[in-house]
Amino acid sequence: MTAEKKRRNSNLITYGIVVGAYLIMEILLKTGHLSSHLTGLLVPMTYYAVIAVALNLCVGILGELSIGHCGFMCIGAFASAFFSKVTAETLPTAPRFFLAFVIGIAAAALFGFLIGIPVLRLKGDYLAIVTLAFGEIIKNVINAIYLGIDNNGVHVSLNNVMELNMEPEGQVIINGAMGITGTPRNSNFTIAVIVLLLSLAVVLNLMNSRDGRAIMAVRDNSIAAEATGINITRYKMMAFTISAAIAGAAGVLFSHNITSLTATSQYFGYNASIMILVYVVLGGIGNIRGSVIAAVILYLLPEMLRGLNTYRMLIYSIVLIVMMLFNWAPSAVEWREKLVGKARNATQRRSA
Repeated sequence: MTAEKKRRNSNLITYGIVVGAYLIMEILLKTGHLSSHLTGLLVPMTYYAVIAVALNLCVGILGELSIGHCGFMCIGAFASAFFSKVTAETLPTAPRFFLAFVIGIAAAALFGFLIGIPVLRLKGDYLAIVTLAFGEIIKNVINAIYLGIDNNGVHVSLNNVMELNMEPEGQVIINGAMGITGTPRNSNFTIAVIVLLLSLAVVLNLMNSRDGRAIMAVRDNSIAAEATGINITRYKMMAFTISAAIAGAAGVLFSHNITSLTATSQYFGYNASIMILVYVVLGGIGNIRGSVIAAVILYLLPEMLRGLNTYRMLIYSIVLIVMMLFNWAPSAVEWREKLVGKARNATQRRSA
């Protein structure tokens, strides 16, 4: 079997896992076997898988440690929610939601490009610290903005609503730390899975393309890559911008799954960024399929263990340790390789 065919089969397995999980959840949902609590977790579970894919593109494929991807998710969330709130009464649901996706992704990609210009000149811990600072700055700036619209246009203040000086019929869109309220709840599990599949298609096709091989060459040895004529800056910017855009798509799903959007630390702060990084590390750095699986398991596990309130975090910690050992311990890696080799040999014997 050629390497190209192996990659194609691996990609098909990844898509098949996502589609299979979606079909199982839909069957359980239609037959009433999912509780209302678990049903409410389906969309969040999926957009966390999307942003895990985005971060793995930056950390695993590009090789740059970013702890600020929740900032790009925040930008996508607020840009799309702003558009949906303003056009809620003038545009039909389907085109409005599609345009909200376009705007959220474009805004996150733009900020990714602008932030990438100075940030990607740094390496290692310095780059991680700067991206972390970027995420915190975005969150705090949005919490300080008051923005409204009336017949005279857009009004912005950094102090309070009264200083917007709008007409009586004007509408406050962003109300400081209270954020945006009344965003149309257009996200659902089907749309979220479609976005996840598109994100996987973009990242996996990029990895297997000429550009993707150049990005991985920069990751492995930037000096050697530059010596062979690869434009390091171009490929770093490409990967970082695409990663930010996918994080923005996760933000659109997030903002249209709740009615009140606020830039809180719970969703867009340091701890949220670290949590997503944990998904990437436990799923395997550079392993896109592993990021999706880890995000789903580690997001659902604490919620499903709420009944065991006393031992919930203990069980969660044990699962984290087991997953880390299973993915990275040399003996576990050797055992997995032997198991895969035996399965491959058995398949070849049956086909022969």
